[in-house]
Amino acid sequence: MKFKKITAVLSAMAMSAGMLSTIPTVNAAEIETNYAEALQKSMFFYEVQQAGTLPEWNSVSWRADSMLKEDGTPSDIIDGGWFDAGDHLKFTLTNAYTASVLSWGLIEYKDAVKKAGLYDLYLKNLKWGLDYVAACDLGDKVIGTIGEDSFDHVWYGSPEVYMRKFNLKNDTEERPYDTITNCTTIAEMAAAMAGGYLVFKEEDPEAAKSYLEHAESLFKLANDVWAEKGADANEDQGIQGKYYNTINNQGTDNFIDELMYAANWMYMATGDQSYLDKCENEYIPLFPKESQSTDMKYTWGFCWDDTTQAAALLYAINTGKQEWIDHVSHHLDYWMGGYNGKSIPNTPDGMPVLQSWGVLRYAESTGWLAKLASDTIFKDNAQLADKYNAWAKKMMDYAFGDNDLGLCYVVGMGEKNPVNIHHRGASGIHDDHWNELGTPEPEEDDGWQREYAHVLYGALEGGPNQDGSFKDDNGSYQNTEVAIDYNAGYTAALCAFIADYGGEKLADFPQAETPKWAEWEMAAGLNGKGDSYTEVKAWAMNHTAWPTRVAKNIKYRYYFDVSEVLAAGLSVDDIKVTIGSQQYQEGQQGYATTTGKPIKYEGDPSGNTYYAEIVFEDGRAIMPTGQSEHRDEVQFRVSIPDAVDGKPTTGAWDATNDWSYEGLEDAPNELKYKAALNEHITMYVDDVLVWGTEPDGTTPDLSQPVEKPTSAPTTSPEKPTSDGKILLGDANVDGKVNMADAAAIIQHIGNNDTYCLSEQGIANAEPCDNAEGITGMDAFAIQLIVAKQITSLPYSE
Repeated sequence: MKFKKITAVLSAMAMSAGMLSTIPTVNAAEIETNYAEALQKSMFFYEVQQAGTLPEWNSVSWRADSMLKEDGTPSDIIDGGWFDAGDHLKFTLTNAYTASVLSWGLIEYKDAVKKAGLYDLYLKNLKWGLDYVAACDLGDKVIGTIGEDSFDHVWYGSPEVYMRKFNLKNDTEERPYDTITNCTTIAEMAAAMAGGYLVFKEEDPEAAKSYLEHAESLFKLANDVWAEKGADANEDQGIQGKYYNTINNQGTDNFIDELMYAANWMYMATGDQSYLDKCENEYIPLFPKESQSTDMKYTWGFCWDDTTQAAALLYAINTGKQEWIDHVSHHLDYWMGGYNGKSIPNTPDGMPVLQSWGVLRYAESTGWLAKLASDTIFKDNAQLADKYNAWAKKMMDYAFGDNDLGLCYVVGMGEKNPVNIHHRGASGIHDDHWNELGTPEPEEDDGWQREYAHVLYGALEGGPNQDGSFKDDNGSYQNTEVAIDYNAGYTAALCAFIADYGGEKLADFPQAETPKWAEWEMAAGLNGKGDSYTEVKAWAMNHTAWPTRVAKNIKYRYYFDVSEVLAAGLSVDDIKVTIGSQQYQEGQQGYATTTGKPIKYEGDPSGNTYYAEIVFEDGRAIMPTGQSEHRDEVQFRVSIPDAVDGKPTTGAWDATNDWSYEGLEDAPNELKYKAALNEHITMYVDDVLVWGTEPDGTTPDLSQPVEKPTSAPTTSPEKPTSDGKILLGDANVDGKVNMADAAAIIQHIGNNDTYCLSEQGIANAEPCDNAEGITGMDAFAIQLIVAKQITSLPYSE
């Protein structure tokens, strides 16, 4: 395979008038980019972002199912989809935008992706996003946001334990959601569905048929919302409006661009001229104009809420009209240095900075338009094709490290990456204290986690500031955050660069991660001691991140020597183990008990070593979700009577030779310090030693990656029929039973022409109410089982 080698040419001079003063340059090493590897790792990033019940093909060893209730069923009304960024909200707008752009890259450069051996992987990841967007289509409205932003943006932790913390704070296992009739969102959903049809019409005809049906109905709904509400067509945007505001953004009209974008996708999917006619007669007359000008808008950049230039490029490709080809040229010239007196400020090393947040997101998305334009509408104009192709390459090279800082802003690529990535899941943090992530270790231990648990391969970070600097800080969101829409244009462009420069996927990627630190730990200090007792304050801790998880069966052992007790004429039966103060009350998860009697340790040939065993009735309360939840404090005492038959037992108790006593007296009374850790108190999860060393030297085997926990099985039984096996309730045939199936049945009943269930879907849904025919009662039965009002299907009133 040929890998393009690029020699960085750095300049210490200002690039144009009005630019910021220069910063010192460095001699960047020759960059070798394997674009197939980059695409492979971008797919890995999208797998990291997968929400809900993960597919079997998810290759991220440190991810597991998320957003689940205690019984293993989904907490989200629509399972699946992509988490938006470094958080855990799901926005239909960004899921749809991302899916449409990913479809676009594959449609245009399918053969190159196939040649690189990444086609099947790409299809799987794309379909994951498309299926979620389709499920968010409710007919007369769409799901807007799933998640509660007031919780999501104040809690920093892993998605696998998100719902445990959410339930703790809100006393519910259902994540909230909203429904909206936002024109921009609906139009981008239509574009995504049309793109999905084009990708899958040969690979998966049944899925493609469904996508096209959704595309047609969504496009109609978007157009109807515009016709009804006019300038207020984007007014109903729900929670997403706080983060992805589609109203009055950069002076655009906010929805005509998306309608035109979607109409062009509909034309490509159907070949129906009426969609281009609609562009000509209805949308283009309202196409955004430059401020105080009659010129069509050529400024700004392609992103989730401004598809103006993407719509223009599609229209130019679909019609071949010269005025639109010229318009695309104007837009690209504006990015490349300026057009008609307007330009974008650049960093001293040549990166256009459209706005401070997500600089590379805009540059790579525009680079995608430039690359595709050079291969399509400008392919017969060698001068322009070379010009735009070279600029697109420059933007890509910059992201891979051809910049003054020598930083590769794609995680896990290049010679030098930033340290910090603002991403909760990748941090693997257990105590919600994220401020120290990525900072140097202090001279004195303060106990806070600084190392990131995971490598977020393939994620495109926000990028530099306008002065060329980069604040490598977890809290500098505009520099270090990542998002599904950031990677979208970049990923599409990678498809094109593979076509030009080749590349070879890595045969051994991804490799399963092994833990960087102990996932389960015990810390302890001396609470008190006397002639007849030892009292210990102990903390059992859950610091899991491979993957983050909870466990019900947790216990630990404190070892002590009984030789002095026996020498004094007492017996082991005189020794008591009692629990005093503890973190949880009886009846709560996390409540600890003990047998009250010491247990003989069989690993000691002398027979004098015993242990006190502390058992949690439900260890799932020990969860890596916060400073008070990641540990469970228990104070326990091992003691003998002060006197037996009136005779003092003085001298019969000596803790100094006990295996687990070592270090207790000097341990700080604060669990988060490393000095408080006690490896002579052993911890067991599901009866497997996970922490500490037993008196005979036995230690945990932590050399193997942890297997992913499996989801609880669905409550709906499989029932054999003459056609094979069916899953009762799975109306949309996605292998799961949730509210999306009830919605699919209602849509089927209301509009059979557009939303007809498949033959398998009918077989799965029809018996739900134990009666013939598809009725609303079938949907009602599914709602009952999702709400846990019934335990199995079929259901009859």
